[in-house]
Amino acid sequence: MNRTYFSYYESPIGLIEIVGTPTAITELNFVEDRRPDATPHPNVRKTKLQVAEYFEGKRHKFDIRLALSGTDFQQHVWQRLKAVPYGRTASYQDIAQSIGRPAAVRAVGAANGRNPVAIIVPCHRIIGKNGRLVGYGSGLWRKEWLLRHEGALSI
Repeated sequence: MNRTYFSYYESPIGLIEIVGTPTAITELNFVEDRRPDATPHPNVRKTKLQVAEYFEGKRHKFDIRLALSGTDFQQHVWQRLKAVPYGRTASYQDIAQSIGRPAAVRAVGAANGRNPVAIIVPCHRIIGKNGRLVGYGSGLWRKEWLLRHEGALSI
């Protein structure tokens, strides 16, 4: 079993914890506190650098190996989320249709909410069919900030 490593990034919208192994990133979440026993590794440091570049406006795509735990359905949804380009949004219904499950809008929302790697798998780019900002576990204010940062919201 691989050892787990941690790194932290102080983003403009809160502390981000990056969790990974020597070969892949497993989590990226907004947190309140750092773990006192956090150990960095080159793999999580590389991710921290790419996250910093994202917040600096220099990176629009991530080049990071992920190892995400989830059901086949969740994995399918997360892969589709990664295809939503920087500066763009899609609805939950758009994602459901794109995976061939047009009636699974709520299930797509649930999978979106269980995304273990915020920002890298851009669940913040998924909005309601009516264009409203809905459903972001780290707070709608963060979702709005991220979409404004990417130029997907102009108001």
